[in-house]
Amino acid sequence: MQNSDDKLRKVISHSKEYGFVFPSSEIYDGLSAAYDYGQLGAELKNNIKQYWWSFMTRLHQNIVGIDASIFMHPTTWKASGHVDAFNDPLIDNKDSKRRYRADVLIEDYVKKIEAKVEKEVEKARARFGESFDEVMFRSTHPNVIRNQEKIDGINARFKKSLEAEDLADVKALIEELEIADPETGSRNWTDVRQFNLMFKTELGAVSGDAGIIYLRPETAQGIFVNFLNVQKSGRMKIPFGIAQIGKAFRNEIIARQFIFRMREFEQMEMQFFVKPGTELEWYSYWKEARMKWHKALGMGEDNYRFHDHLKLAHYANAACDIEFNFPMGFKELEGIHSRTDFDLSNHEKYSGKKIRYYDTESEESYVPYVVETSIGLDRMFLAVLSNAYNEEKLEDGTERTVLHIHPALAPVKVAVLPLLKKDGLPEKAKEIVDLLKFDFNLQYDDKDAIGRRYRRQDAIGTPYCITIDHETLNDHSVTIRERDSMKQERINISTLHTILSQKVSMTQLFS
Repeated sequence: MQNSDDKLRKVISHSKEYGFVFPSSEIYDGLSAAYDYGQLGAELKNNIKQYWWSFMTRLHQNIVGIDASIFMHPTTWKASGHVDAFNDPLIDNKDSKRRYRADVLIEDYVKKIEAKVEKEVEKARARFGESFDEVMFRSTHPNVIRNQEKIDGINARFKKSLEAEDLADVKALIEELEIADPETGSRNWTDVRQFNLMFKTELGAVSGDAGIIYLRPETAQGIFVNFLNVQKSGRMKIPFGIAQIGKAFRNEIIARQFIFRMREFEQMEMQFFVKPGTELEWYSYWKEARMKWHKALGMGEDNYRFHDHLKLAHYANAACDIEFNFPMGFKELEGIHSRTDFDLSNHEKYSGKKIRYYDTESEESYVPYVVETSIGLDRMFLAVLSNAYNEEKLEDGTERTVLHIHPALAPVKVAVLPLLKKDGLPEKAKEIVDLLKFDFNLQYDDKDAIGRRYRRQDAIGTPYCITIDHETLNDHSVTIRERDSMKQERINISTLHTILSQKVSMTQLFS
């Protein structure tokens, strides 16, 4: 069984070999934590965007989308709290000269203890079978109780230290737990200090005379400053949402794990505006709705879990993450936050303009509360790709590398393959290409033996292959091969468009 590091390395190698993701500026030896999406990566990324955008704006009549500017007035970031509070607690190892996020070091330590608890539970489950009472076991087994108490104690102290901004105690906790540098094992740590993550630049023609401006660290503020524009022009009534997909930039010191954490990334965010007092009901609604959206892709229900935040952000009264089981373990994929009225109230305060909603039914004016769903597009891409990647041993003893991407997201939907490059088969194949090309992203391939062509399509996740042979010229039928089962079926060309539409349509995800 391959380990997680091995799986991630294979996914990275596969991504480059087949045109999903390339290291940025590679001919100049690359740029740290910067990547380019290749021809298939761009298609997969766009399909993920479409799945999210359609879910938000087509399935919810009270949600609309915008596309706000990356550059915003610098006071925006003062109002949002990013200038003063958008920091990560960092710690350096004096021996290795490596820099780490202090909170990640502690969280990783806790996860190792959690793994011990889960191992005890699974051993007991295997031993007792159907009669196993997990709740009773967790509350009575001495090792589980001891480890759970240790976890709770670390979490409680860590939360208290962060809320009090007591960075000295965060370092003391790292030292008391004897947390070592993951790379070298050294425990020779510096003090913990805060580091602001925003990129600064200048707006204007002359350096020095220009005003300081920031690359946006999130897309949400573009939605908040346009609240009144959208509400009035769209005659929107609360509750309603505004969705956006766009680039954001964070000067991450520790950008790593392929495209999981980068300095330039893309977000899919929706801010849902509600009447104060109803926000926690809507928070629960969006937790459930977003989890359903993820699980519809069939990537394994056990690969998802909710993680409630120990320390709430300065603007939130409830927050959780949807975590996914990446090759490197469970990590945050999407955040759901009840942001209260922090954002709109602060923009009202800093801009001097009223940002309120007048409720005609109750005849009252108020600043709406906000429930946010925010998912990293690049992380979603990595989740889909890493979950889909598989090396299979077949019944005949051969092996294949295949991407089991959901057909609705697959970058190429169908491959058209003439069996031979003669006897009129390529001409017939190109007729089928013309029949399908406006509705399906497809590839035409007539090079090499048909088996090798199937393997190439498996490797890029193409769900269906159509083979044109000599019988096709007589009875107008083709062989359609399904990627996952490798089963082949003979169908008439006249039914091809309808069958493919049903099999690769995104509507099946929504149903």
